[in-house]
Amino acid sequence: MIRYFALLVLAACSAGTPHFRDVPATRVAVNGSVFDVRVRDDLAEAVRVNIQYAPRLGPIRGRAAQAMAQVSGCPILDVLGDAAVTVGVLGCDREVGERLLQTAVAIPNYECVDTGIFDHIGDGYGYQVFECTAY
Repeated sequence: MIRYFALLVLAACSAGTPHFRDVPATRVAVNGSVFDVRVRDDLAEAVRVNIQYAPRLGPIRGRAAQAMAQVSGCPILDVLGDAAVTVGVLGCDREVGERLLQTAVAIPNYECVDTGIFDHIGDGYGYQVFECTAY
């Protein structure tokens, strides 16, 4: 019983997000990272399925893009997400991909400056304060 539960939990980890759920995955390994890649329309999803130290997207971004490009056969215009699940905008039809990026990523970019203030909230906990401006 416990084995079946463990298998079910592991299978659910790479099931894909709702947009890609019914799309079969292609497993790809790139420089030590293993991804289940799914492609739908002008987007690709790479779900990292191996245990690997990756606290942020930085070290994984290029590997995920390479995996998505390999499976889709398209260049990747941008990669969004985190170290576990990334979504790539495909550039097979560059005009459509760039339009998708303009509409989907309508959140402004921010420039932030450290104020030098650490706001204490008690028991040794707190957070650094930043002033951010949209551009």
